[in-house]
Amino acid sequence: MLAETTPDMAVVREEIFGPVLVSSAFADGDVAGAVREANNSIYGLAASIFTQDIDKAHVVAGKIKAGTVGINTHHVIDPALPFGGFRQSGWGREMGWSAIELYTELKSIGVALKH
Repeated sequence: MLAETTPDMAVVREEIFGPVLVSSAFADGDVAGAVREANNSIYGLAASIFTQDIDKAHVVAGKIKAGTVGINTHHVIDPALPFGGFRQSGWGREMGWSAIELYTELKSIGVALKH
């Protein structure tokens, strides 16, 4: 776990895979600042919000540009939920109905019938 990070640090700016948690604290009420920093990246695979204010967490989660946002958790994986990132973190979705649509080819067939 990396705490007391700053926005200019590589661990904050880059997408790290592995058992690494990079945390950033924000002043209570600075929702705009937290969202701005969360979205100030070319990546957007996942994000986590830890707070006791669930209503505020839902507002923030809706504004963060990431494919998965966990509230008071980080590991949000369920076969029924689509998983994938925004921007440079991926194209398409795995799991859930979105994955079925990704691997489905649709075809339209029109027939003119005599009356």
